[in-house]
Amino acid sequence: MKQSLLDSVEYAIKYLEKFSSYAEARLESSDSSGFMMKNGLLEASSQDSYHGAGFRFIIGKSLGFFSTDNLAKKNIKKLAEKSIRATKKAARLAEPISLGDEKRYSAKYDVKDREKISDFSPDRKVSLLKEINSALSKSAAERYFSIHDCVTEKYFINTSGSRIFSRIPRISFYYNFSVLSGGKSSQRSWMYGASAGYEILRKWNLPETLSRESEALLKNLAKGVRPPRGKVDVVCAPEIVAIMVHESAGHPGEADRVLGREAAQAGESFMTPAMLNTRIGSDLVNIADDPTIPGSYGYYLYDDEGVKARKRMLIQGGMINEFLQNRETASFLGVQSNGAARAVNYSVEPIVRMANTYFVPGKQKEEELIESVKLGVYMKNFMEWNIDDVRLNQKYVGAEAYLIKNGRIVAPVVKPVIETTTPALYSSVSGVADNLEFHSGTCGKGEPMQAIPVWFGGPTVKLSKMEVLPKAARRF
Repeated sequence: MKQSLLDSVEYAIKYLEKFSSYAEARLESSDSSGFMMKNGLLEASSQDSYHGAGFRFIIGKSLGFFSTDNLAKKNIKKLAEKSIRATKKAARLAEPISLGDEKRYSAKYDVKDREKISDFSPDRKVSLLKEINSALSKSAAERYFSIHDCVTEKYFINTSGSRIFSRIPRISFYYNFSVLSGGKSSQRSWMYGASAGYEILRKWNLPETLSRESEALLKNLAKGVRPPRGKVDVVCAPEIVAIMVHESAGHPGEADRVLGREAAQAGESFMTPAMLNTRIGSDLVNIADDPTIPGSYGYYLYDDEGVKARKRMLIQGGMINEFLQNRETASFLGVQSNGAARAVNYSVEPIVRMANTYFVPGKQKEEELIESVKLGVYMKNFMEWNIDDVRLNQKYVGAEAYLIKNGRIVAPVVKPVIETTTPALYSSVSGVADNLEFHSGTCGKGEPMQAIPVWFGGPTVKLSKMEVLPKAARRF
């Protein structure tokens, strides 16, 4: 990061400090590229570089914010003066705002990428997409793939004395394909992501992984039976558990949603502050969110408000334990921030976000959970899901799934559906395996939309007496 850019934000903080009780700056630079392929043909490519800074400050009772990609000191002063005037006027009407008291930090961290993004040529990226397409060309009728990489550097500074520098490279791969058999169709969409260099491709083994998935979907279509109806045991593999905890524990545990501040953008939460330390699931339910997991897609050591990140136990022993907090929500609720403030880039304010949310693994083996089921379904992955705005009522539709009878997998199952509520889901947990996996996603929230990298994960989990329906079934 150029010294001239660092000098500009230092200048801005000194200027804002003259008028405010608190000020902070987030300087950011990023280089990224992406390639997209559909049915073997390269459809699009992109390359982007930017730098800029966002500034927040408190005058009286009001919080001000401005951002710019023109970091000339003259321009920063002009924008600061304009924003200060507007913030002073707003202070006459604004509710008092507090960001609480947080420690100051001086830190620098850099994610090491053994095979650097800058050394991985466009030709190699296109060749990878072609290899994956060839692996699926016989089994999948429609195929869409995209690969994206970026290197982001950030410098955070505030009037409390914090100075934090970070560099994080990220790689992601998204895919969508559909298969056809006997007039029936099924599709699969998923994503891989990590904070790493291109050495991560060896771990993902994408051609073989996607080929196996497409063949499994074809088998399900050709030989699949209808799922058993009614309340049966369901064994959910890590991918299903991952999306469940992200949607039904992570999102409703965001403190801004709990306080009703996301109602018009991303929805509300069935959780309330009064529900802390109340039961929502069985004793086996432990759900965490941890930004500090090395190599994770949602990795960071300090959030975008300069707060040191830590593991957050959202649900512990079946009890709602803590919410995801930024400095503002934490101050309002009388606690300390747990480092959950993230912004998609410098041009927007940080808001409460997840990082890497997961169901904490247990001690059983997946095979033990399957063997304990007399009649039920094993769901390996899913093709669709939905959940209401308060994150209470939800549905998950299996893609690759199997019938369990007398403790054995006996046949593929076509599109089983789980319909449940969040308390019912977590109260039904009767077994937790030790095979923790993480999966990747791009989580959307806010207005304007902020799409950020996250992991969600878990082990295989057994749900007892869950309502299962075939996909075409209707209750009314």
